[in-house]
Amino acid sequence: MKFDFVIMGAGIIGLTIAYKLKQKDKSFKIAIIDKESEAGLHASGRNSGVLHAGFYYTADSLKAKFTRQGNQALKDYCHQHGIPMCNNGKLVVAKNENDLPGLFELEKRGAHNKVNISLIDEKEAHDIEPKARTFQWALYSPTTSTVDPKLVCQQLTKDLKAQGVRFFFKAPYVKRTINNGILAGTTEIFGKNYINTAGLYADKIARDFGVGKKYRILPFKGVYLESTDPGVGLRTNIYPVPNLNNPFLGVHFTVTPTGKVKIGPTAIPAFWRENYQGLDGFKPSEFFEIILTQMKLFKENSLNFRGLAFEEMRKFNSRYLKKLASKLIRDMDLCSFNHWGKPGIRAQLLEIETLSLVQDFVVEKEENSIHVLNAVSPAFTCSFPFAEWVIEQYVEA
Repeated sequence: MKFDFVIMGAGIIGLTIAYKLKQKDKSFKIAIIDKESEAGLHASGRNSGVLHAGFYYTADSLKAKFTRQGNQALKDYCHQHGIPMCNNGKLVVAKNENDLPGLFELEKRGAHNKVNISLIDEKEAHDIEPKARTFQWALYSPTTSTVDPKLVCQQLTKDLKAQGVRFFFKAPYVKRTINNGILAGTTEIFGKNYINTAGLYADKIARDFGVGKKYRILPFKGVYLESTDPGVGLRTNIYPVPNLNNPFLGVHFTVTPTGKVKIGPTAIPAFWRENYQGLDGFKPSEFFEIILTQMKLFKENSLNFRGLAFEEMRKFNSRYLKKLASKLIRDMDLCSFNHWGKPGIRAQLLEIETLSLVQDFVVEKEENSIHVLNAVSPAFTCSFPFAEWVIEQYVEA
């Protein structure tokens, strides 16, 4: 079977690249392969569903470039298809005086990125969300929203099928074949162009094409603690001031489109790529490769990995997770937060030589193949404009 484009990975980035390719030229013959039975079963369908506003990222980053645009593009898509959204904004609150420099830096980044964001005082924060606790100042982001990411992936799949895109599910990438083909499960597929959007396995596929050799995926497990009391309610999402030296945003409160409130996530170092629960997805080769990398990070304490690992492991204790969350709110009983949600794995890219976590998106090209190596949060929010940029930059006219 021959196609103009073969996309490897049916997550949000693979789906939106196919969508934008079809907008560019309806005649393109496109195939999407995935090892699972449907689209978005990993990070794309397991993330928080938050449509970020774009004030966390430095002005020179791709994340800054695409988050504000992507927020609006995804909202437009959801409105068009009747996908429920929760347009409830976000408060970033300061726990103490030490948080204020970081809060002011976020305001500055938001201004550079032309994001609708306001620095407000305690009274104004209380008016927006009476249960929020902050020290002197807070940031308010009215454009932050939440959606169900699975519904978005399902709708994109439906749209793409209607436009003639072929999906090959239960067809994992196996290897390259002669005559510029690939083996997807037991099916040989030929493409004029290959686009690697395989998430947790993007680095492995890239190496098969001779690129991405200085990177490795380092997985981190994220899980939320959900309230089982439908009466627990918040008007808005509440976030702490994050440590701007690492890519994680800290334990926060998220309100879903159905009104459910959850706290988290964790960012626990995972021991293999699909280390969701128990021994699910266990592969000895991945285990030993990742453990060796983690041991090196632990020994050299790159990224303060020791402190990060110990701190994140403590979050497996629901009592400790709730203790962290309690610093962001007042007059709210957290006893009903007793159900662990479905875990997700963050496919975080690591630069091997410097032992540094790559903060921004990374794309590499080799002849007729394009490899999206790092598409971590807020990739879901950024997906539509990011997909358009990938096509503009790397697909030959």
